[in-house]
Amino acid sequence: MTSLAAIIFDFDGVIADTEPLHFASFRQTLVEVGISLTESDYYANYLGYDDRGCFIAALTAHRHPTDPATLAQLMQQKAHVYLESVKDHLVIFPGVREFVREAAATYPLAIASGALRHEIELVLEQAGIRKEFLHITSAEDVTRGKPDPQPFLQTFTALHRQRGDQVVTAGSCLVIEDSVPGIRSAKDAGMKVLAVTNTHTIHDLHEAHMVTQSLSQIRLSELRDQLWPAT
Repeated sequence: MTSLAAIIFDFDGVIADTEPLHFASFRQTLVEVGISLTESDYYANYLGYDDRGCFIAALTAHRHPTDPATLAQLMQQKAHVYLESVKDHLVIFPGVREFVREAAATYPLAIASGALRHEIELVLEQAGIRKEFLHITSAEDVTRGKPDPQPFLQTFTALHRQRGDQVVTAGSCLVIEDSVPGIRSAKDAGMKVLAVTNTHTIHDLHEAHMVTQSLSQIRLSELRDQLWPAT
């Protein structure tokens, strides 16, 4: 019988309240190529994509070229602006430290994110929870970002390889997400999804198996009972 065996976290919008910083960094970078990005447009159309996907979508929507050189320059500039802003903020959501530390005592934990690795590492170190995660899949590690299932499948493979003493299947993995592309990515990978309404409403996240307003309001025993009921 399948039961919970591993937990995979998205990063931006789940562990770290960094989406406002990403939006500001994208907006500042896109202005320089004549594109005005509004907050409502960002949250409606770009949330959940990695930097490359976000820039491709914005450039395409405004009929700008998406050649590799242009993309590389924009991504480098945005990363610099974002990193400078995140250094000045401790951006962990309430309840995340406690949830992560409790979960890590029982289950292997990993991150599958469209963020850059050094961005993830910086925030985890600031929050004092880097050691709780056995594996991180970042934007640099995949060729296809969410909503493609590749980030979660690659993370699952890494966990399975590291946990030779414990059976970890896709169906035994819980993914914690905050965006529609992330939910679809995880479900296509065959995983159960808990959505957190940090950046979207419950209605927007209805495709998840379970939805909560905050990780501070959820208990591991509740997750196990609801998503892997005893038969």
